[in-house]
Amino acid sequence: MKKLIIPLLLISGVSFGQTKLRPAIDKKANEIESKVIEWRRDLHMHPELGNQEFRTAKKIADHLRSLGIEVTEEVAVTGVVGILKGGKPGPTVALRADMDALPVTERNDLPFKSVNTATYNGQETGVMHACGHDTHVAILMGAAEVLSSMKDQLQGTVKFLFQPAEEGVYDADIAGAELMVAEGVMEDVDAVFGLHIASQMEVGKIGYRSGPSLAAVDNLEITLTGKQAHGASPWSGVDPIVTSSQIIMGLQTILSRNVNITQNPAVVTVGAIHGGIRHNIIPEKVEMIGTIRTFGDEQQALVHKRITEIVTNIAESADAEVDLKIEKLYPSTVNDPALTSKMEPTLTAAAGAENVIYMTPVTGAEDFSFFQREKPGLFISLGGMKKGGDPTKTPSHHTPGFYIDEGGFTLGVRVMSYFVVDYMGQEK
Repeated sequence: MKKLIIPLLLISGVSFGQTKLRPAIDKKANEIESKVIEWRRDLHMHPELGNQEFRTAKKIADHLRSLGIEVTEEVAVTGVVGILKGGKPGPTVALRADMDALPVTERNDLPFKSVNTATYNGQETGVMHACGHDTHVAILMGAAEVLSSMKDQLQGTVKFLFQPAEEGVYDADIAGAELMVAEGVMEDVDAVFGLHIASQMEVGKIGYRSGPSLAAVDNLEITLTGKQAHGASPWSGVDPIVTSSQIIMGLQTILSRNVNITQNPAVVTVGAIHGGIRHNIIPEKVEMIGTIRTFGDEQQALVHKRITEIVTNIAESADAEVDLKIEKLYPSTVNDPALTSKMEPTLTAAAGAENVIYMTPVTGAEDFSFFQREKPGLFISLGGMKKGGDPTKTPSHHTPGFYIDEGGFTLGVRVMSYFVVDYMGQEK
């Protein structure tokens, strides 16, 4: 029998010394399920916008200190970093959860419905955890409790990164993961892991992908200046409205004629157009704003180049002046192929092979990518839709009806804890 067991352990790539911690992780994760749910409900009822997560940060810091974890507060404005040193030497493994909510007014009828409001970009708004960051925080608080209970058996150090402002802020040039990196949180880290709850993936499922997984996101701003004229005599002016329509159609040829969509998708969306005030006046100016989504630096450079060429040349052909700005926000979330391959058995062990999904690229973006630019990282999706739910009818992220089934929280605690012990067991 021993001859059979040893090869199986070698195939998984995980040493027996760390694999044997999995049953203890399972037991502890099940025991604290109700606490994780309670934490999440409290956080959901009291959401806070980016760089304003004061109550959230205090709740996290108090919990980590109660577990004997070394705590640093006010990292990247409101972030919290916890250090758990294991009883044996080994690598440093970082686990990340984002803390901030969105300027969205909740419509769900829940006993723990959001009660907070705030001023965002000069407007009064409701505040809601409409992207599930409350679940990420609660799950990582749970993982901290699980791992601290077996501190003496850990072969290395765990760094818990509770990050503010993942959704970005309008009043700072640098925030969130990018600012945490700038402040040095990744300098002593060997690998970083994170997860994102998915409202349209069934509870009990885990999704992952090697290589580019989530898109880079960039802001697009185009200002066209023509010559104002009477709408009845357009030949006497330069029409920025017609020019803007030509630019919008021209931008779509990037996706249909320049990007190799068999490898990775791309998106160029113009989300708003402002120009004109009256039905019979050709305006002097038109402003457009939009978003760009790409996968990987090479594709991003290609799309930016083609946007610049198309916008500039169409404007010139119409005798209009153009001001084009492309603002890089988050780079593409790229799961390190070697690390992903190494941790695939961990995903299977946590959820079961039948519940692990190899995903297609997602055009949403995540600033977890800044951590991955420093050290190898793996970012996964965790199912949050009720069993048997229809993803086409389930409210998506960033909407007032966004809802998460709490039945998948224990799996989240389990897989985050498995990441730590399995990675530590593989490092020699």
